[in-house]
Amino acid sequence: MLLHGTEALADAAREGSAIPGFVAYNLETAQGIVAAAEKSGRPVLLQAGSSAFKHAGREALMALALRAARDSTARIGVHLDHSRDLEEITACIEAGYTSVMVDGSHLPFAQNVALTRRAVDIAHDAGVWAEAELGALAGDEDVSTGASAAGGSMTDPEQAAEFVAATGVDALAVAVGNVHGFTADPVRLDLDRLERVRALVPVPLVLHGASGLPEEQLLGAVRRGVAKVNVNAELRRAWLNAVAAALPGALPGADAVATWTAGRDAVAATALRITERLASADSPV
Repeated sequence: MLLHGTEALADAAREGSAIPGFVAYNLETAQGIVAAAEKSGRPVLLQAGSSAFKHAGREALMALALRAARDSTARIGVHLDHSRDLEEITACIEAGYTSVMVDGSHLPFAQNVALTRRAVDIAHDAGVWAEAELGALAGDEDVSTGASAAGGSMTDPEQAAEFVAATGVDALAVAVGNVHGFTADPVRLDLDRLERVRALVPVPLVLHGASGLPEEQLLGAVRRGVAKVNVNAELRRAWLNAVAAALPGALPGADAVATWTAGRDAVAATALRITERLASADSPV
């Protein structure tokens, strides 16, 4: 069933947990995410967004993601991730997406505010909630390896408060040392900065680039008000490792289904583990 509104985000922030936002690129990754949501009984966001549209096509992936969520017994929001295009945001909302993320983090502050305000107006007019980003993450959303936090810019707490007040955004993605993808060295989040942002910002916070984060860092962020955690690279790695392991047995019979099934099952297992770990940041590390 489709998960509408920000109540689940607010509940997560209040209870010290976080909702995972899992990126889907195709049918099997969407099915794996849905399977994890159904098994966990927890709400999740199925993120079929701008970068994934380049692979599957926007109309096809939108329809696939929405059908998978609607047909499920789990509470699943369908979220547009990292969009810089108001036309794309409008199209996804009209198709039935339950939330959108407008990414103006590459813009100067005033332009980011202006773009975000327009996206928020479009979303709120349709009863959809909106996420935005302040600060910039290093790395590439789809293929990043070896990124360093030095390549991004940190979120300023006072500016974050000004940004939220000026835009009316429902959730704010922050840059506190997190990066897209896996890194050669362990990431160290600036949890003190995150705590200052939380104290000044009245909306739920979002952490992008959670794949590969040391567990104490990830759960430390959730304890400091992060109510949504985005995961992409960790699912991609699980998918590829499973497909690689299945290939030797599948190639003699050209059994493509065996590889797709292995990838889907690996995504489901990884998403379930992450969902359950985020369910309570107060549990032992």
